[in-house]
Amino acid sequence: MTPATTHMRREIDEIPEAAARLLDGSASALAEAGRGLRERDPQFVVTVARGSSDHAATFMKYAVELTAGLAVASVGPSIASIYGAKLRLRGSACLAVSQSGKSPDIVAMAETARAGGALTVAITNTADSPLARASDYAIDILAGPERSVAATKTFVNSAVAGLALMAHATDDQPLLRALAGLPGHFEKAIACDWMALAGALENPQSLFILGRGPSFAIASEAALKFKETCAMHAEAYSAAEVMHGPLALVGPGFPVLALAARDASEPSVAEAADGLTAKGAAAFITSDKAKAARLLPHVATGHPLTDPLPLIVSFYGFVEAFARHRGLDPDTPRNLRKVTETV
Repeated sequence: MTPATTHMRREIDEIPEAAARLLDGSASALAEAGRGLRERDPQFVVTVARGSSDHAATFMKYAVELTAGLAVASVGPSIASIYGAKLRLRGSACLAVSQSGKSPDIVAMAETARAGGALTVAITNTADSPLARASDYAIDILAGPERSVAATKTFVNSAVAGLALMAHATDDQPLLRALAGLPGHFEKAIACDWMALAGALENPQSLFILGRGPSFAIASEAALKFKETCAMHAEAYSAAEVMHGPLALVGPGFPVLALAARDASEPSVAEAADGLTAKGAAAFITSDKAKAARLLPHVATGHPLTDPLPLIVSFYGFVEAFARHRGLDPDTPRNLRKVTETV
């Protein structure tokens, strides 16, 4: 039986407070790590993460590439933990993201990156964790305890921490001001009602979630949450990629959620959503630029890099409610537990 108020729902409601706590309580650590990155002046960046943390790392990838002009690559943790390979990372920075900070493969890859010459930054919800101790700089995201298996506030705070880190590294004052306004935007995002989606999801067992640029990372996180909490298959695609091979799966009523942010990619995401609608898809979008796809309420932040983040907050509220609508307890997904320590 699903509890009246789930841990997941409470933790979604805590997102604005958690984000404000991060921006205040870890401000000095973020500024110090940002200075360290600026002084090192890396030639490229690598990320190390799994699960929701890897989606936060993908969000950081776009943020780094768009703010600092540095190429970013994701490094598989098994390179160190299973294969024992030594990477030549001199002149780079490594961003390692883990809620618990104790998964052996993530820690091993961070240690390998540091030994290979990278400046390492840990982003974790556990201050005195093995990952924090293995890194040159450690950012405590200060999300507080998270009891639901499905990560919500820790994902958001990890992404916010990555943005703040790069804002300090590049001395991006407009981005820092936009970050300061995020807790208020998250409050508004929680109030956005996306239950109009529910009718399109009653019978299908699969759906596409679209994004592009930073919002592609948000789409990936949303797809994972559908699997975790609703026992539904969801696949994240770039709004450009979906118009190739995946298009073969789209037929009448096929559900599509297009997560468009107010950035340079918005017109192309809207065009893709309208194109899929023309092929019979039940497409929903967070943009008023679409002509045929159905509009979902959304919160604009006034900055292209912060704008995708309220979308995931609104989505979390929907997916928690939809899981309960399906008679599921989103706190206890089948076969999953909160901390997964892979080797």
